[in-house]
Amino acid sequence: MKKQKYFWMEHWQVIRLGLIIYDSLAVIFSYFLALWLRFDCKFSMIPEEYFQAYIQFIPIYTIVCILVFWSIRLYKSIWRFASYSELLRTIVATIITGGFHIIGITVLFHKMPISYYLFGIVIQFLAVLGIRFSYRFILLERGRLQKRRQDVRKHRVMLIGAGAAGQMILRDVIKAKETTDQVCCIIDDNSNKWNRFIEDVPVVGGRDDILANVEKFQIDKIFLAIPSATAEQKRDILNICKETGCELKSLPGMYQLVNGEISVGAMKDVSVEDLLGRGQIRVDMNEIFQYLTGKTILVTGGGGSIGSELCRQIAGRHPKQLIIFDIYENNAYDIEQELREAYSELNLVVLIGSVRDSRRINRVFAQYRPEIVYHAAAHKHVPLMEVSPCEAIKNNAIGTYKTAYAAMRNGCQRFVLISTDKAVNPTNVMGASKRICEMIIQTFDKMIKKGREDELPVLHAHREDEDGSMRGVYSKGQAKAKTEFVAVRFGNVLGSNGSVIPLFKKQIKKGGPVTVTHPDIIRYFMTIPEAVSLVLQAGTYAKGGEIFVLDMGSPVRIDTLARNLIKLSGYKPDVDIKIEYTGLRPGEKLYEEKLMAEEGLKTTPNHLIHIGCPIAFDMEKFLEQLQELMYTSYENREDIRELVAEVVTTYHPAGKKGSQEKNKEYERLLGEVAVTREG
Repeated sequence: MKKQKYFWMEHWQVIRLGLIIYDSLAVIFSYFLALWLRFDCKFSMIPEEYFQAYIQFIPIYTIVCILVFWSIRLYKSIWRFASYSELLRTIVATIITGGFHIIGITVLFHKMPISYYLFGIVIQFLAVLGIRFSYRFILLERGRLQKRRQDVRKHRVMLIGAGAAGQMILRDVIKAKETTDQVCCIIDDNSNKWNRFIEDVPVVGGRDDILANVEKFQIDKIFLAIPSATAEQKRDILNICKETGCELKSLPGMYQLVNGEISVGAMKDVSVEDLLGRGQIRVDMNEIFQYLTGKTILVTGGGGSIGSELCRQIAGRHPKQLIIFDIYENNAYDIEQELREAYSELNLVVLIGSVRDSRRINRVFAQYRPEIVYHAAAHKHVPLMEVSPCEAIKNNAIGTYKTAYAAMRNGCQRFVLISTDKAVNPTNVMGASKRICEMIIQTFDKMIKKGREDELPVLHAHREDEDGSMRGVYSKGQAKAKTEFVAVRFGNVLGSNGSVIPLFKKQIKKGGPVTVTHPDIIRYFMTIPEAVSLVLQAGTYAKGGEIFVLDMGSPVRIDTLARNLIKLSGYKPDVDIKIEYTGLRPGEKLYEEKLMAEEGLKTTPNHLIHIGCPIAFDMEKFLEQLQELMYTSYENREDIRELVAEVVTTYHPAGKKGSQEKNKEYERLLGEVAVTREG
C-alpha cells in the first residue's frame, strides 16, 4: 500500500502567502481610508457614486497590485535583510499601481477627488512597506533582547572589606543600572561584623572563609576594597583569592577614599606587582623638583625602559631642556612623540648616536652643555652578552668612560650612572662590565677631588688619532673640573625590556608552556616608576663617588612569580598551563646580591636608599687595564674574559664551583623567600 503524502509548505512559502493576503487587505483598506478621510472621516457623507466606483474597481485593482508586486519580486526577498533595494522596488510598485488606479477608476467608473488618489497612494505605500521593514525590525530587536538577556547574566561578586570603602562599592553596585555585578557576600576580618548584614548582603566571615564562601555562593568576581591595608596585608589576602580562579579587582589606594572617588569604575585588575607584598615607595618629590627645575638634563639610552621612564619623570619637573640620546631610533621616536603630546611646553631635543663614538658624544656635550646626566645606555641582556663579550665591554665600560670624560670636560655638574645588582660578585660579562662602570665613576671622582683630572687618558678608537690628537676636541686648561660622579644600583624592574613578566604573559597567551630557568632561582624586583623615582632622589643626595643601593625588598622566587601570573590569568599552573624548567642560561646565577660584603652601608634621609662604602683599588693600574680592555674589545679577541677577571677581581664566571660563603648566602635568601611566602 502506498504511503499517503500530505500537503506541506516551506516556511518562506507560508510567509509569501501571508504577505499576499496582507497586501490584498492593505490595498482595499488604503483606498477606503482615503475616501473616508476625504469626506471628514464620516462614512455617511461619502457620495453614493464615489463609493460605488470604489466597490466596483477595488477587486480589479487588488488583482493588478498582486501581479505587479509579484513581477517586481516583492514576494521573493528575504525581508530580515531588507535594505535599499527592497525600498526602491516598493516605490516603483507603488508608482505603477497608483498610476493604474487613477486611470482605471476614472475611465471605467467615475472620476474621483484628487485627494482620494493622493491619500490612497501614500497610505498603500506605507502599509506595504511598513509590514516588510517592521518584520526586519522585530527580528533585530528580538536578537538584541536575547543578546541583552545573555549579557545581563549577573556576575556573582564577593566583596572583601566591610569598612567605608566597601560600603561605597556595595551601594555603587546596587544603584548602577547597567552593571552586571551582584554582591552576594562580604568578607571582613572584624569578627564583630560577622553574621550581620549591609544593604541586605551578609558578612560571612574573615579571610579564612574566602575559599569556602566562593564555592558556597558560586562567586566569579572578587572586589578587594580595603584601601588602608598595607602591602603585606593585601598580599596575604590576594594570595588566598588567587587560588579561587575568580576575576580579581582592587582599589589602588587610600587617596581615593579621601577624595570620594570610591566606585566600581575606580577598581583596577590585580597585577602580579600586588603579590610582591612590598610597601609603597615614597620619595620627596619636592626635593627632586627643586633639583631638576630649570636644568639642562641629558639621558643616555633615553629610549629604553629605564631611560624612557627617567625622561617621563624629568619632563614633569620643568627642566630648562631635556636631551634624549639613544642609538635605537624607533624607541627614541616613541618617547619623543609621547613627551611632545604630554608636555607641549617642554624644550625637548632627541639625538641619535652611540656612547661608543667619542667624537659624537663630545659634540653633544659641547653643544648643549647638560648640567645633569643620567647614563642609562647599556647592553643589559646577560645571555646575549655572554655570546658577545667584547660588545659588552665596548658599550658598557668604554662607552661609560667616554661619556663621563665628555661630561667632565664640558662642565657637567652631576653624572649619575644606572648600575645593577649583577655588578656585585658578577658571574657574567654583563655584570662585570657594569662593575667596571662603577669603578670608572669612582676613579673620575677621586681624580677630580685630587685635582688630577688631566691625567685621565682620552680613550678613542679612531685610527687617525693614534698620536693622541683626540685631546684636541676637549678644552684643556679650562676651569677646574667639578663634576660629581655617582652610581645607583638596583635589581630587576618589572615590565622592562627583556624582563620575565612580558615573556611569561606572551607564553600564557599562547597557552604555554611557561619557561623558568630553575625552580629555585630568586631575584629582587621593583617597578620601573619606583626605581626611577629613587634614582632621581639618589641624585639629589650625591656628593661624588657614592654607589647608591636601592632597597629592593625581599627576594622573589621566579617560579612563584610565574605560578602567580598563571593564576591571575585564570588558569591553573601545571594543569591548564605547564611550567618547564630550562636550566640556567650562560652567565646566569641563582641569586643576585645587592651589595658586596666589604662595602657596608650608610644611611640616607630615605630609608630605601643606602650608600655603599667604596672598595679601594689601584686607580693607575685600573686606567692602564681599561686602555688594554678597549684595544682588546675592539680587536674582538677571545681572551677578553681573562682580562676582565684581572680588572674585576670579584668576577667569577658561572659554572665554577661557588664558595661556602656564597652557598650560605643563597640559603639565607631562600629562607627570606620562605618567610615572605608564609607571610
